[in-house]
Amino acid sequence: YQAVGGQRADAPGRAKPPSLNTIPRDAPEPGPRAPSAMAAPATEKKIRVVVAKPGLDGHDRGAKIIARALRDAGMEVVYPGLHQTPEQIVQTVIKEDADAVGLSILSGSHLELVPDVLAGLRDAGLDDVPVVVGGIVPDADARRLKELGVAAVFTPKDYGITEIMREIVGIIREGAGLAKS
Repeated sequence: YQAVGGQRADAPGRAKPPSLNTIPRDAPEPGPRAPSAMAAPATEKKIRVVVAKPGLDGHDRGAKIIARALRDAGMEVVYPGLHQTPEQIVQTVIKEDADAVGLSILSGSHLELVPDVLAGLRDAGLDDVPVVVGGIVPDADARRLKELGVAAVFTPKDYGITEIMREIVGIIREGAGLAKS
């Protein structure tokens, strides 16, 4: 935390803001919020998305931002934490009965890890679960990932969060057999 007035922001007596890891899935949003234009109607089933960080990459800020935006769009998000193996991600998808998977990879290991996740989903009979990838992915690698079955790839040049979220929500809703919003 940033120091304020010569005092550490995490000093005793100062409230620490909750991180995404400490917010229970069913926790109410703080304060009044306008409903998201992308939120699913209350009568539809709640879509469950696994947002995962495969490999040794330790930077999860972007994954947490996307996870929060998906929650704001009315989805339930499962974030298993850092350093997940492809096998662990597939097992989380199975255990959580997820409708979609988001993989955040900044380490450059996308061509090694994403095909293993796709193969694991296929072996589990879940090849209909859409997989979206975000991270540091060169254009040629993004094309290869799409050829392998990835629904969409987002990179730092895709900085319009509203447009990114509309596309992700559309992919997930379509994969879950629901109308696009």
